Amino acid sequence: MRGTGERAPRSTEELLALARGGDGEAFRRLVEPHRRELQVHCYRVLGSVQDAEDLVQETLLAAWRGIGGFEGRASVRTWLYRIATNRCLNALRDGARRPHERALHQPGVPLPEPSHRRAEPSWLEPCPDVLLDEVPDLAPGPEARYELGESVSLAFLAALQELPPRQRVVLVLRDVLGFRAAEVAAVLETTENAVNGALKRARAVLARELPGADRESAPLPGSPRERRVVADFTRAFQAGDVDAVVALLTDDVRLTMPPLPLEYRGLADVRNFLGSVSLCGRSRHVLVPTRANGQPAFGCYLRDPRTPVLHAHGVLVLTLSGDRVAALTRFVDNSLLAVFGLPRSLRAGWDGNGG
Repeated sequence: MRGTGERAPRSTEELLALARGGDGEAFRRLVEPHRRELQVHCYRVLGSVQDAEDLVQETLLAAWRGIGGFEGRASVRTWLYRIATNRCLNALRDGARRPHERALHQPGVPLPEPSHRRAEPSWLEPCPDVLLDEVPDLAPGPEARYELGESVSLAFLAALQELPPRQRVVLVLRDVLGFRAAEVAAVLETTENAVNGALKRARAVLARELPGADRESAPLPGSPRERRVVADFTRAFQAGDVDAVVALLTDDVRLTMPPLPLEYRGLADVRNFLGSVSLCGRSRHVLVPTRANGQPAFGCYLRDPRTPVLHAHGVLVLTLSGDRVAALTRFVDNSLLAVFGLPRSLRAGWDGNGG
């Protein structure tokens, strides 16, 4: 412990010198400013908030063990990104973090034939906005193509999952974080030509996979326009009014249910799904508002007239376009509610508005 008269180190160089000498507090001060952005980076690559937190812990442990060999030829931030990226690649390659042991959702009623069926399940999970709000407001590098909001949107992340692991991390490092090709090559221990080739292929896949909706038309978060759309949707969905819900959707709306590899596209198919699955029967939904991936979201609960308890029914995220809903993403894993600080059940007195 330092004496009361000692000056606390302030520069990166001072902190590095102390950390190399085994000073844990100096190391913490060195890496803590980067923790949250590293977690969001790992989330983009892996698609799971919970896995991303684990990978950040592994990254910081590896950094602490290797701080003595860090020569400072790159910034601490770049060094940490190198460790985190390679940890993510290892996780994707070995598949150990994919929840294969988790059975796919078994609906209570048969699902209608989807408009489109992906080859593999999507292990994408939603990310609470409170986590994103803690990311430092850093200007991306000159190579960046995507702003923070775009790069954590569910559409962008779902498209990323279509990429092989190395293409995925190349696109994130180059087009999201704005790293130069030479920096990415150093992170991946490869050549700039290999990086540029992977980036070209990754961009082609994203151009094909990303919906063509005008992202600029979405209402601002928390604006009266957004609140109005969300209130109308909540009222219609909780009432089980299929026609009222459909009236709020865009013509090219998409409905997905990760990890199920099913997509329902367009008003007719989404209407059929809502009427035959989501909003059929005697049970009614109660939607508890939250936010995920920069968009309005809800913890979903079922109100069963035969019991006083409202049971968890996953997480629903809306993607807005203008005054309409362009996508409904229903996450069927009830354990995700805890990520948003929501309970697994509610008392029957809940009215959907916090009462």
